[in-house]
Amino acid sequence: MELDTYFTRLLARKGQPLLLAGPCSAETEDQVMATARGLQGLDVDLFRAGIWKPRTRPGSFEGIGAVGLKWLQRVKAETGLAVTVEVATPRHVEDCLAHGVDVVWIGARTTVNPFAVQELAEALGGTGVPVMVKNPVNPDLALWAGALERLDRAGVRDLAAIHRGFSTGAPSKYRNAPTWAIPIELKTRFPELPLICDPSHISGRRDLLLPVAQKALDLDYDGLMLETHPDPENAWSDAEQQVTPFRLAEMITELKHRYRSTDNRDYLNKAEDLRHKMDVADQEIIEALARRMALVEELAEYKKQNNIKILQLDRWNEIFTSRPEWAARLNVNDKFVAELYKLIHIESIRKQTEIMQRPE
Repeated sequence: MELDTYFTRLLARKGQPLLLAGPCSAETEDQVMATARGLQGLDVDLFRAGIWKPRTRPGSFEGIGAVGLKWLQRVKAETGLAVTVEVATPRHVEDCLAHGVDVVWIGARTTVNPFAVQELAEALGGTGVPVMVKNPVNPDLALWAGALERLDRAGVRDLAAIHRGFSTGAPSKYRNAPTWAIPIELKTRFPELPLICDPSHISGRRDLLLPVAQKALDLDYDGLMLETHPDPENAWSDAEQQVTPFRLAEMITELKHRYRSTDNRDYLNKAEDLRHKMDVADQEIIEALARRMALVEELAEYKKQNNIKILQLDRWNEIFTSRPEWAARLNVNDKFVAELYKLIHIESIRKQTEIMQRPE
């Protein structure tokens, strides 16, 4: 993916993370214009507004439709703000092109469907319109990366990714679990791809917006997309996660922008010393894993000799209970250790199966 794009030029010119803001949905012309005017002076890079709103079930507000694009034309004309809209069909792309929309994004419900993404890629190829791609609803890195690759192959070079969190079904304080490891892995695969965080859809609540936005900045995201509305309590969609332009301005001043690096020699020396100690600790962890796996192999051989099944459920339940407890006593995150032992369990079963299936 190319280095010189619409988004990288914006970032280079601004010298700090991008800000995308606007209402979840364009509801009325007055509401759209009031929001846009409220954002003037906040250094907003893109004014976002939902025109077509695919909802989980029919009957709720599903967007004002193409008429709202005329309101966005007025936003551009009267405030100078560039505008961005979600598209889900080739017809949406046509309507956006006809109304001078500057940037489009592909939403989570569309990213999950390669057929729909391919149709959009073909519609957007050759148009020159920059495209942002939200992560799929479910935590599937391959689908997210695949959507970006489809667009790239269709000739769409101005690309960015938006992290809006994932639906997992597990209890969570978030509307969509951030699962930060997935966007970090995406950034590892595509290091030049701008990555934008959508704290509104991750949080689902106004009180979580600031900490989620701060974490994104601390993880070196390239921008934030935040929903704002002149009267959030009475918004026609996603009222709980929107803030007024005034509150958004306050949040921007409360965010801390940290340095990527420093020339401070004391810091560099201390950081290097700590990293060396981490390397030593990692070596010790790997050596301990090697010892454990050697014991697993020895146990598997013994089970085989005595015709004993691989899976001893009571034993594994005891491990999954005790190891997180040991971790907690040492002030190590017990949930992290539980996940680690799930991986160890999988590898242990694999090794034991391999030994059991060896010919005599």
